[in-house]
Amino acid sequence: MGIARGMPQTRLRMPTWIRVRAMRPPILVAGQAMRQDLKLSDFEFELPATLIAQRPLADRASSRLLHLCDGRLDDLHFAGLPGLLSAGDLVLLNDTRVIKARLFGSKPSGGRVEALIERVLEPRRALALLRTSHCPRSGQRIDFQGVASQVTGRDGDLFELRFEADVLPLLERAGHVPLPPYIEHAPDALDEARYQTVYAHHPGAVAAPTAGLHLTEQLLERLRARGVAIAYVTLHVGAGTFAPVRAERLADHVMHAERFQVTEAAARAVNWARAAGGRVLAVGTTALRAIESAARDGVVYPADAETRLFIYPGHRFQVVDRLITNFHLPRSTLLMLVSAFAGMEPVRLAYRHAIEQGYRFYSYGDAMLAERLRSTTASASPLA
Repeated sequence: MGIARGMPQTRLRMPTWIRVRAMRPPILVAGQAMRQDLKLSDFEFELPATLIAQRPLADRASSRLLHLCDGRLDDLHFAGLPGLLSAGDLVLLNDTRVIKARLFGSKPSGGRVEALIERVLEPRRALALLRTSHCPRSGQRIDFQGVASQVTGRDGDLFELRFEADVLPLLERAGHVPLPPYIEHAPDALDEARYQTVYAHHPGAVAAPTAGLHLTEQLLERLRARGVAIAYVTLHVGAGTFAPVRAERLADHVMHAERFQVTEAAARAVNWARAAGGRVLAVGTTALRAIESAARDGVVYPADAETRLFIYPGHRFQVVDRLITNFHLPRSTLLMLVSAFAGMEPVRLAYRHAIEQGYRFYSYGDAMLAERLRSTTASASPLA
């Protein structure tokens, strides 16, 4: 897509800790010393139910944008985003595509089964969350709209299913858009179109990278016209994004694994922008987690792996300077990430302001542009 045009063609060597193994891909975990005193209750706030956006706005770019910079708050509109960037900056997007991951089926006994396909492992093999009257056992047969499957194993809360036909065509034919639980209506044709970014490409996510829902083709063209580079990473958002944090002490929480890819072209584009003095703006927490998972000593390397990177206050960011993100649920790992990036107290004040000013929250809601606190920056090594 031209993201690396005019850039040096130096080949980046992948560090050994992120190399892809043939059968078992590495799982990356945050290596920074994190704060040990933080509790789940530190990220609690009360949100009026009327502020939870149930439908998208008619125009993606008409959403509001709250700019948080050095403790200052500015009420803006998303359509004005290009004016907040300069030539040489880079916008990082997650190009995962939401699949119709929710399936309804039945057992031979007639008992109903609801499945949320968390990950397609092979054309006819997948991991899924299953909702049934009784816990399925190995060998259990489940029929989904005329396609038989069998439970072949379990990995924590996830069940491995083997299908008699390819999974992705089944999902496209019989699946439903996996809307978050706080959206109360059944998914419809509007959700199929709007719970998806305009640049979605690689199918595999069960939740949208929602910060990107505000972007339009016109906005992307305006960014390019200003000399802003655009690079793409892929992180397939998993079902764990809806899972509550159960550990009161944050240091005890284990993040769910998610598959991600940073291509050599994307790594080169990000490194080149930073070396030239440009700022890296991640659109969404998933784009940020992908690029930070692929970074070492301030340099981004190509990666095709899994990450369990859990970012909460105390994390030292290596790559991203600015973050666009929606307003998140209380006690969620996403709110913890934003608090790590922009500071706990500034984010508390920003959320209080957003509630007072009637901003729309969650997936179909408004957005915030947060500038990174300088104290959360890791020292970067020069490019080789």
